[in-house]
Amino acid sequence: MAKVILTHEVSGLGIAGDVVDVKDGYASNYLVPRKLATPWSAGAEKQIDALRKARRAKEIATVEGAQAARDALQSAPVVVEVKAGESGRLFGAVSPADIAAAIGSRATVDKRRIHVAQPIKALGEYHVKVALSSDITATVAVQVVAAK
Repeated sequence: MAKVILTHEVSGLGIAGDVVDVKDGYASNYLVPRKLATPWSAGAEKQIDALRKARRAKEIATVEGAQAARDALQSAPVVVEVKAGESGRLFGAVSPADIAAAIGSRATVDKRRIHVAQPIKALGEYHVKVALSSDITATVAVQVVAAK
């Protein structure tokens, strides 16, 4: 077993700043090369503290703030304009970064906290989940329309 420090959120494993034990191959072949984790060392305490501090700064400060952001996001659909062909198929796909940019004025959302169940490759309305804090998630309606 290898002890690593997560530098990004890994579903099913933990969030940035967590110290976890994983199998050696998973750490050396997947987590470390993709910069999702760094090997644990005695001097890593400062790095863990810096990651936790950065995570706290990014998260919405209070539960009331997260609930207000959830209400703002769920109040009306988010409209994303993209290039599309005549049949309604997109030239590419709508990414979480596109959705985060469209949400922009309503709330500050990190693109890594937007979960799209299936790739969005056609015009229409879709529902995505946005994690606002560890406990509060919002289901946001996303309308994908053709750019003019």
